[in-house]
Amino acid sequence: MQPVVTVGLDGSPESLAAARWAADEAEKRGLALRLLHAWPLLAPEPAPVPAEVDQNYWAKRLMHTAQAELQARHPGLTVLGNLVPEDAQEALVKAASDAEMLVLGSRGLETTVESYFLGDISMPVVARAARPVVLVRADPAAEGPVPAHRVVVALKLHDSSEELLDFAFRTAAVRDVPLLAVHGRSLPLHARTPWGADHTVTEEMTNDAREALCKVLRPWHEKYPQVEVADSIRLTSPAKAVVQASEGATLLVVGRRAHRHGVAPHLGPVAHAALHHGRCPVAVVPHD
Repeated sequence: MQPVVTVGLDGSPESLAAARWAADEAEKRGLALRLLHAWPLLAPEPAPVPAEVDQNYWAKRLMHTAQAELQARHPGLTVLGNLVPEDAQEALVKAASDAEMLVLGSRGLETTVESYFLGDISMPVVARAARPVVLVRADPAAEGPVPAHRVVVALKLHDSSEELLDFAFRTAAVRDVPLLAVHGRSLPLHARTPWGADHTVTEEMTNDAREALCKVLRPWHEKYPQVEVADSIRLTSPAKAVVQASEGATLLVVGRRAHRHGVAPHLGPVAHAALHHGRCPVAVVPHD
């Protein structure tokens, strides 16, 4: 099977925004785009029947409309349509395993209560998928190509995976945008004083973190010399640092531990914060 970017399509504004983002990414990477619509009640493909008795009529119409729009926007892009009579969550997890990335729509979260309900489908898929998953929110104002700003990647200093860094650098390279590596570190108690933070301690922490971060980034800068790289050391919680740094980004890239056998899949606090509070598309990259 040819390499593809797969997008889950359900007809919602969020899934259509995801399809547009995925088409743009697929074209830049030289990959095909696969549109996947999964629903258990889809009928096995029958012989041609009139639309009024075709159980799959609306699913076919959804797929045809999306394909036509994306093909018009990207004439040279191969756009494949796939209707799957399966549970959507299971179908998406399965589809992610043979795709370069999976792209899903994500609802905007405006209240604290809503932040607990990111989606019955997207969160479990993000936590289980074997490949990177990108969540895209609907933006009524974004009708043209994705604006070129920067890719932001959240990094630990001693546990940053090759999968995470390669995905972030490659995305920045194909989009021809700078990469910002962000590391957040909470202040220890001994650095806090009644009048603020101890400047000596904060300066030492920042310098140590920047030196370690440069060491982590050096081989990737050599592999992708065309990518302009900057770093941001923020003395606050890693989750807060990442969300703050993602303002105006093209994409925010965070990692998650691939779940081990017998351990329930889950997302860490940084990935949770990025998915719930980040305003740009968010890529979650599984790693060992």
